Amino acid sequence: MKTLWKKYEQNKLAHGIFLLIYIGVTSLSLYTAQKSVAAFLLLLTSLLLLYFTKFTNLTKWLIAGFVLVFLLPFTASNGDAYQSYMEVSTLVGIYIAMALGLNIVVGMAGLLDLGFVAFFAVGAYTYGIFATAQASNFMPFGTFPLSGESFWLFIIIGGLVAALFGILLGIPVLRVKGDYLAIVTLGFGEIIRIIFNNLDRPINITNGAMGISSVTPPRLFGIDFLYPSQFYYIVLVLLFFTIFTVRRFEHSKIGRSWKAVRENEIAAQAMGVPLVRTKLMAFAIGATFSGMMGVVFAAKQAFVDPTSFTLLESITILVMVVLGGMGSVPGVILGAAVMTILNLQVLTEMTNWLNQLSLSGIISIPYALSPAKMQRFIFGALLILFALYRPKGLLPAKNRIFIEKDLQGVNRKAKLVTTQEQSENEKLQQKGVQ
Repeated sequence: MKTLWKKYEQNKLAHGIFLLIYIGVTSLSLYTAQKSVAAFLLLLTSLLLLYFTKFTNLTKWLIAGFVLVFLLPFTASNGDAYQSYMEVSTLVGIYIAMALGLNIVVGMAGLLDLGFVAFFAVGAYTYGIFATAQASNFMPFGTFPLSGESFWLFIIIGGLVAALFGILLGIPVLRVKGDYLAIVTLGFGEIIRIIFNNLDRPINITNGAMGISSVTPPRLFGIDFLYPSQFYYIVLVLLFFTIFTVRRFEHSKIGRSWKAVRENEIAAQAMGVPLVRTKLMAFAIGATFSGMMGVVFAAKQAFVDPTSFTLLESITILVMVVLGGMGSVPGVILGAAVMTILNLQVLTEMTNWLNQLSLSGIISIPYALSPAKMQRFIFGALLILFALYRPKGLLPAKNRIFIEKDLQGVNRKAKLVTTQEQSENEKLQQKGVQ
């Protein structure tokens, strides 16, 4: 088996043929068996297989775009389960974007944040307040609720407001590290939730524990976005933007500064890395993606209340980052997808299956021990297993490998260029003297 694997490991043609057959079979299965969760998950697994192929990055992006934009919605649309599949896919995209934002703070910069869901709440309430009549309680001008066309502008506004709150969080916690930082950020998340829960008096801004309902849906070219299949494409565009941006940051100067701060703050500062600016940028940029997805979440749910932004949600997002691999963009994407699908589909389907067996008299399982009720226990067991046997996550972070000979060749070329420039400058100076 190892010989066969080594034979086809670098063969792009074999990878392409296998991937084409796999995508074709799983797509046909999902198209013919609409209520098959297994077929839906197998089709999504093709994206993981695509990651391990030897294709170029551009080819991988094109194939992934085709699967997500055209193939998945088309094959899932031939039945009653279409909207449920799109609902799961939309929530997977939302959690992936939030996990990538937290990965900047925790995985790249090494700043343990237990209140990350607060930025998600800020984005959701930013749109929820102005997309309902709630804003008329404290705004002396304007007509509320705003129209659905304002949603597209509020995606940017929600990200900016969340970034502002990220900076406000970062300023007082610059001097604390480790466990103390986790406690401070935990307190920040709870403070934001409690403020939103009690900000219904003396001026009713958030409607308190009752929440904000009837949020105006997005509108584009006269079409209202009401169904998960429509929000799916909004989340998909924002997700591609998030992945592209995070990857660019990862290999940029600021990304290297984050990693330097994560490894050793004193050494990073000695090498000229500004600690204050670097940490604040990590908090602000990570919060931006969460705030943007908060706006989408508020519009999709058409309802916002403080119970959606508890400490448990922050821990769940952190688990996604740890499970996938801290600092690894592909790993965080996989970890967030696995956790979300496990929560929304796999455990639910297992519970329904066991309930059917109980009703048929085949097996008797107490309701308290159903997989849906044991969700946190299962997540905790997964974390323990991964901490013991795969501590770096599903897809650990990889550092770029530089070949010494190539670097020497670049240095030689640079030296030749500088010597040529020096000789030309000397000639110009001699002509000027003459």
